[in-house]
Amino acid sequence: MPDPQARYCTTEDGVRIAYRVEGDGPALVVIPLFIESFSLIDRMIPEHREFMRQLGEGRQIIRYDMRGTGLSQRQVDDVSHLALVRDVEAVVRAAGIRRHDLWASTDGGPRAIEYAARHPRQTRRLILYGTYARLADVFTPDRLQALAMLSRTDWDMAAQVMGDMSGREDFPDFGARYAAVYRESASGEVVARILEEADADVTGMLPKVKAPTLVVHRLHDNIYPFACGRQLAAGIPTAQFLPLEGRAHNVVLLDSQAILDAMKDFLGQADALPAPIDATETVGTFRTVLFTDVVGHTEMMSRLGDEKGREVLREHERITREALRAHGGSEVKTMGDGFMASFSSVTRAVECAIALQRAFAEPEGEPLSIRIGLNAGEPIEEEGDLFGAAVILAARIAAKAEGGEILASDVVRGLCAGKGFLFADTGEVTIKGFEEPVRLFAVRWSE
Repeated sequence: MPDPQARYCTTEDGVRIAYRVEGDGPALVVIPLFIESFSLIDRMIPEHREFMRQLGEGRQIIRYDMRGTGLSQRQVDDVSHLALVRDVEAVVRAAGIRRHDLWASTDGGPRAIEYAARHPRQTRRLILYGTYARLADVFTPDRLQALAMLSRTDWDMAAQVMGDMSGREDFPDFGARYAAVYRESASGEVVARILEEADADVTGMLPKVKAPTLVVHRLHDNIYPFACGRQLAAGIPTAQFLPLEGRAHNVVLLDSQAILDAMKDFLGQADALPAPIDATETVGTFRTVLFTDVVGHTEMMSRLGDEKGREVLREHERITREALRAHGGSEVKTMGDGFMASFSSVTRAVECAIALQRAFAEPEGEPLSIRIGLNAGEPIEEEGDLFGAAVILAARIAAKAEGGEILASDVVRGLCAGKGFLFADTGEVTIKGFEEPVRLFAVRWSE
């Protein structure tokens, strides 16, 4: 039965997400443990309901059901790691909170880390319990595929297997109850797709987490090795590490009060501090801004259909993100058929643009053509996004490019003088919103 307190919001890619806001005080956003629905788990796991009740004393708790599960939209095309991050972003926007704490465990950890790294101004404190940075450190591809196949062919059995992971020998009744939550929260088909597409690796994002972070991990966790927690604590510059005895994974088993007390104490430290001065807009950091855009995106989607078209775009996203990581770029946002990124080094930005064009010039599957625009300046930063004339000009330069072309402003060309790049003067163009004509240069990238 639908929870009467559920609200709905829409993600950037059009998925409807159910969420709930309870209580008053500092905001705490809770990432789902796996596929369970907040309404079901509260009714079917009393221990979890009591844990959340105590954690929520004196604060506002925001919970949600991720896409494809619970009260959220069940029929979805994209269940990738970054799609699940978009769920968090949509809920935070809809709840209207500017700064908040974030708690995640199990498979929600990588989403929380990605979100905190992307939104440093919004994330006040981060708590990670029993989780990991890289999924491959926990489950082999063969094991994930086996679970996916079982979920698709016998969801009842697969749900029981997953429920038992928290400690079948010590807590058989608990595993059975959790399996019931899983069965009602999602279909076997959706779970199979989540497992098949699961490839989270946020190792590179750990140094970018600026929020004070508490990492809690049980020494003999029977799902996620203790080394995973140790890696998180070592990789996040602001992390505190709390190792606890025990082998059961779920947060409400064994000495859950020790975990609860540690979380409340950690959050309470921030509650006691004076509110920071509102400095949501900062200017002064010089950056190179890069925009990409897939040429003929609409026509491609119409020709291939939604499912096949989305597969092609996922490959485009994978290639782009790999290039950004390799060249020190920071993804600001994706617009579905393109990216906005920033670089502290203009040289690395141009190198990244060249690497992207070379990667897309020889695709293994559906051919893709992208246009790229580059500009440099001092954009305005607000809550992880970039604004201002420098950004607008970069976007409009990208719009002037042809497929397979990299266009750069005169500022970028000047900063790259003597760096070995070849630029061709394409002349001056009139760009909407800019009084003076803008001279553009094409970066020669083909060997």
